[in-house]
Amino acid sequence: MSINVEFINNPARFLDPYRFRVTFECIAALNDDLEWRLIYVSSPGNEHLDQELDDCLVGPVPIGINSFEFEGLSPDPSKIPEDDVLGVAALILTASYKEQEFVRVGYYQNTEYDNDAMKETPPQRIDFDRLVRDINLRPRVTRFQIKWDVQPQTAERAAAGAATSAAVPSANDLDDTVSETKSP
Repeated sequence: MSINVEFINNPARFLDPYRFRVTFECIAALNDDLEWRLIYVSSPGNEHLDQELDDCLVGPVPIGINSFEFEGLSPDPSKIPEDDVLGVAALILTASYKEQEFVRVGYYQNTEYDNDAMKETPPQRIDFDRLVRDINLRPRVTRFQIKWDVQPQTAERAAAGAATSAAVPSANDLDDTVSETKSP
């Protein structure tokens, strides 16, 4: 499954919702929904501070190119340690099928003040209304093999489709322990 994420409002104010379009290609019809989750990571050393900003279900998913727009809330400032507000954080989009994560798309987000004077001399208390975020558009993509609900081909279906398509492996042929990491 190939995936493309296009941010609609980048850069944006820190407190603005995240808006983006997800386009993906599906090579076999999926009977159940895909679950998409947006997670903000302000402190990489403490996952208890991760904030799930939103999630959505998309499906059932037909064969072909599919697209949807996703809007997620901004992070709750009260849940971000003051030392972690400015600078780099991570934004992660995950997709799961039948509670099995199959892709994770991670972005770096830089947060800073909207003017040079505040960048050079930040106020003692963080002024969230003056912060802007800029998401680096070079994601880190990690794919995981999962057990899809692909049915093994019958001899009749295999003969009919052999001339036009490659065989799709049975879910039983997949190894749960394999994962692949790509960086564009």
